[in-house]
Amino acid sequence: MNLPEQSLHSSPHLPPRNSVRRMMLLVILALIPGLLAQIHFFGWGVVVNLVLAVGTAVACEALMLRLRDRAILPFLGDFSAVLTGMLLALALPTLSPWWLIVVGAAFALIVAKHLYGGLGYNPFNPAMVGYAMLLVAFPREMTAWTPIGADHLGFLDQWRYTLTGALPAGLEYDALTAATPLDTVKTSLGMDLTLPEIFAKHADLVGPLGGHGWEWVNLLFAAGGIALVFLKVISWRIPAAVILTLFLISTLFALPDPDLRPSPWFHLFTGATMLGAFFIATDPVTASTTPRGQLIYGAGIAIFIYVIRTWGGYPDAVAFAVLLMNLATPTIDYYTTPRAFGEERHGP
Repeated sequence: MNLPEQSLHSSPHLPPRNSVRRMMLLVILALIPGLLAQIHFFGWGVVVNLVLAVGTAVACEALMLRLRDRAILPFLGDFSAVLTGMLLALALPTLSPWWLIVVGAAFALIVAKHLYGGLGYNPFNPAMVGYAMLLVAFPREMTAWTPIGADHLGFLDQWRYTLTGALPAGLEYDALTAATPLDTVKTSLGMDLTLPEIFAKHADLVGPLGGHGWEWVNLLFAAGGIALVFLKVISWRIPAAVILTLFLISTLFALPDPDLRPSPWFHLFTGATMLGAFFIATDPVTASTTPRGQLIYGAGIAIFIYVIRTWGGYPDAVAFAVLLMNLATPTIDYYTTPRAFGEERHGP
């Protein structure tokens, strides 16, 4: 029987399960538990960061699409700009001024994404490029974290401070800010204090697993990330390699000298470890794509995190670790591409 010409289609005949829009939406939903934990522990500044970062990212996405003569609505509808803004907002201190948030989000979208050709062509994670630029250019503003357990600014007071720098009467800036657990430990170890002395001096610094409050944030980001693994949105190999390698290397250094090297639990459940392992390192555009390559890529990120946290100039190192391994991704993929059945490989 002859079929009408218009009914014949080339393979594949099954529609793809994943689309960019679906994947981005699932990742955004998986971020919500950790986001709510950050709001609980750090206050309304997280919400303000989110609104300004996402708004700037979407506006810059639309602007660049217009300048590049691309259709705006289809690309905005994939939610990649929203996700970039969310990741940057979650990494920024809660007392960031408005211009810091806007500059970081604009740099991420314009320079790190669209100047390389847009989604799918950027070699580096845009959110981490924006964060790293801010950390290098504005180190003082990037330490303005609200201490956990302190009274937070109200919603309107937080907006007023972010937009104008004005605090409620009788409230001083120093009373609203505090170093993060990673920063406190790193600075204190540099002053020849031991970990027992540090934790005795800062009794509210740590919880059962990691930094007080930060452990819950990391646990909830891990829960969202594990959900993405089961939904097959991300590969298990990268987060598993990051977590296992960071655990092993921190154990290796902590066992001989536990008074001077934080425990592996402290490294895993403090700072942006789980956010980085599940949501940043697994970016499908900038991460390794081969099975063996993903394990190498994740392990490399973990090694850089530990090295920079321990001997580098920054207390948390997820952004720099991811960007350094983004740089190595093409080489990793080249040398770990599986050989096709019957293929005879020549050269390396």
